[in-house]
Amino acid sequence: MERTSTRPKALVTGGAGFIGSHLCEALLNDGWEVYALDDLSTGSAENVAHLRERWDFHLVVDSVLSPTVVNELVYKCDVVYHLAAAVGVRLIVEQPVQTLLTNVRGTEVILDHAHRFGKRLLLASTSEVYGDHRDKTPLPEDARRVYGPTTTRRWAYADSKAMDELLALAYHQERGLDCVIVRLFNTVGPRQSGQYGMVIPRFVERALAGEPLEIHGDGTQTRCFCHVADTVRALSALMGRPATSGEIYNVGSQQSITILDLARRVLEMTRSESELTFVPYEEVYGLGIEDMYHRVPATEKIVDAIGWQATLDLDVVLADVIKHQRTAGPAGPDPAGNGAPQREWETRSGASTPSTARTASE
Repeated sequence: MERTSTRPKALVTGGAGFIGSHLCEALLNDGWEVYALDDLSTGSAENVAHLRERWDFHLVVDSVLSPTVVNELVYKCDVVYHLAAAVGVRLIVEQPVQTLLTNVRGTEVILDHAHRFGKRLLLASTSEVYGDHRDKTPLPEDARRVYGPTTTRRWAYADSKAMDELLALAYHQERGLDCVIVRLFNTVGPRQSGQYGMVIPRFVERALAGEPLEIHGDGTQTRCFCHVADTVRALSALMGRPATSGEIYNVGSQQSITILDLARRVLEMTRSESELTFVPYEEVYGLGIEDMYHRVPATEKIVDAIGWQATLDLDVVLADVIKHQRTAGPAGPDPAGNGAPQREWETRSGASTPSTARTASE
């Protein structure tokens, strides 16, 4: 498509992250001009390297904690997808200050500017806000939250994302901000890194390398994994439905599996002879961490709103991750973006301030 000033513009914070990069691709394919704001602390320029020659894609290497940069980008865009966040169990345990500051203060900056310029916003939240439910009953959006003590660091992430939701709802109710909130349930797929504790890429990488697959705890905890293509489809559809303003929606698969069975499935699909080892949480992360036993989304609300449901099952998810890992190699993408000159990215994006390296991308 030829360059035109009439194309709609979307801002994706965390746009060089795992989910963000896939969302950028989808928006470009749908005819949007896309601005991706990411400081590359957990995202990677390699995730969007294939988009770098497109005139309608701009990577701004900076932080959501930079009001001047956010002001410029929100002003020039029509909609805002706020995906930037500090994520991953390891990051949460090792850098709790960054988790809280990035997630709460960063979201406050984005919400304030979206309200100031009257822009519609989608806030990516997480299933972790539901807390530690011990049964397998699907969780509706109005389910009670079950949390542990503040001395357990795991809850820093859940609490910070719950505060993000409360801020967004307050801006909607008190100041009329047009926003919709999505709670993501374990989105997985190509480009996801296992560096910060994400289980599927970590299992696949070890299986392909012939190394033991470490199962944290006893492996009886269950999860539902949603392909990133399904997640991105939901995000785009919810943004495009004005009637969803002020609402919260679960986005995830209802296909549940124990972590032990997941490890066995990975070994089967990779034809790996790697062993399974069981490691207590305190040995992996130290004190201050505990896992959540079960998380299954109730999806009736999103089905009623936009007719969405996950269509790609776990075998497709695993096949895509395995294919990507085999192509990318054991090192995976370079989080620092080496090989894609940062200054060139900043020049192409029109960013007026240098990177501050504070925001982690989804």
